[in-house]
Amino acid sequence: MFYWFLKLIALGPVLKLVFRPQTDGVDHVPEEGPAILACNHLSYADWLFMPLTLPRRVTFVAKAEYFTTPGLKGWLQKQFFSGAGQVPIDRSGADAASGALLSAKKVLGEGHLFGIYPEGTRSHDGRLYRGKTGVARLALETGVPVVPCAVIGTDVVAPPGKTFGSFTRPIVRFGKPLDFSRYEGMENDRYILRSITDEIMYEIMRLSGQEYVDKYASQAKKDDSKKAEAEAKAKAETASEQKKAS
Repeated sequence: MFYWFLKLIALGPVLKLVFRPQTDGVDHVPEEGPAILACNHLSYADWLFMPLTLPRRVTFVAKAEYFTTPGLKGWLQKQFFSGAGQVPIDRSGADAASGALLSAKKVLGEGHLFGIYPEGTRSHDGRLYRGKTGVARLALETGVPVVPCAVIGTDVVAPPGKTFGSFTRPIVRFGKPLDFSRYEGMENDRYILRSITDEIMYEIMRLSGQEYVDKYASQAKKDDSKKAEAEAKAKAETASEQKKAS
């Protein structure tokens, strides 16, 4: 498969040689059969380093546009994302979230590993944010175990807002599989979904050592952006007043 060519012949050896990622707990990932790998999200490089540490393919969902763009550029883009272990969001879903869930269930139904970032978006400040309950719903509807995992140092290699950062050896840690079969049939109970998600996030926090913030990452980004704008405006107004007074 193109994926294994990309990983074993091209990309994999280069990343391993240059960055020498450290791993811990790989034995917690099933050697066969489906499992959900729930990971923190520090950088766009996470989906490169985490799967690199495993002998099995890890599949993520990506925007459908990455697979439907016409022309040579679109074909190359499709080959890259397909080869790198990503599948398009199922457009038959009512929205992006349900479409992603449908795609994930197909991957797991075929006995593969599925990677998911419960935070929904990258952390902009290195802290761990509240998880969205999609990971819990997926676990209950499929009945597969959830393996918590944490990447450390990828935000140094590729910081938010930058293509490249500085060198470090990323660390990838995997925790013991979490079994939620005791909640079978309760996938529509929002309190159960929140409880499961919080348990998963706690394990990710324990593995990563990150500070936890009980707020969605997307909202935290907006709040920090507004705060920065307000501070910049206040600073500009102060400077203007000082200039008038001088």
